[in-house]
Formats: sequence, C-alpha cells, structure tokens
Amino acid sequence: MTRLLALTLAAFTATAALAQDLIDKGFVEGWNIMMDPALGNGCLIQTVYQDLSVVRIGYDALDNRGYFAVYNKAWGDIKQGESYPIRFELDGKSYDATAIGFNERDVPGATVFFTDRSFVNAIAQNKTLTVYNPAGDVVMAIDLNGTAKALEYARECQNREL
Repeated sequence: MTRLLALTLAAFTATAALAQDLIDKGFVEGWNIMMDPALGNGCLIQTVYQDLSVVRIGYDALDNRGYFAVYNKAWGDIKQGESYPIRFELDGKSYDATAIGFNERDVPGATVFFTDRSFVNAIAQNKTLTVYNPAGDVVMAIDLNGTAKALEYARECQNREL
C-alpha cells in the first residue's frame, strides 16, 4: 500500500511539474485533456506511465502541426535543441523520425513533430507505440489503450467545443 501511494505521489508530482502552465479540460480513459497557451492554445492529451514517463500527444496551433512528446527525469543525457534519429512502431508498422531534445522544468524529454494530421488518427487506431534509439534498442513501449477516446476529446477541445 505504501509503495502504491509513493508511486501515485511521484506520478502526480511529475505531472504537476510539467502541467503548471497547461489549462485542464478534463480526464478521459486515463488521459488528461489539456490546452497549452504556449502553443497557441493547442490541445493535447497527457498521461504518466509506471516508469514516470510523461507522454503528450497534441496540436501545436502556432505552427499548425501535431506532436508526440515524452519526458522522463531519468533521461539526463538528452540535450536541449539537439536532434536525435529515432524509429518508432505503431503495432509493428515502422516510422523513422527525428526527435528534438528539450528540458522542461529540469525534466529532459524529446518531441517528434509532424504535419500530417492523419498521423494522430494512426496513433488512435493502434494498441502500442514502441520507440527505438539509433542502435535499435527499445527506449520505451506504451499501451495506447484509451487513446482514441482521449484524442477525440482533444479534437473537440481544439475545435473549441470543450
């Protein structure tokens, strides 16, 4: 019980640290629906996994693009603004991409931007997302359960219906 409480508190702390400037729009299927004023009030979904990785999928309304971002305090070697070649798979279908390193409130992370909005639908229609580093090692694998419903709410948020 104490371990579960500690994990819950740590997850809450990780989320709170990264969500300070975000506007809460609700909670759906394990994902927070939020709006980011720093990205032109772009809407996003965010969740925290057991390893305390924070995952965001959203819209950058300033540059008319989508993004997939992952933060984790354990990734201290990621440098702000550096490019990192990665490969990721959605239910086994492989994509090559470039992730951009950043640090948000001293938590390192990486973002993949995309301009094909249908890619959000591809994420929603799959069950797992696995990210690989250039050496082919798994960086992380996440369960996308509930993502379709959460992204539906993010679209409504983006269309200003929430």
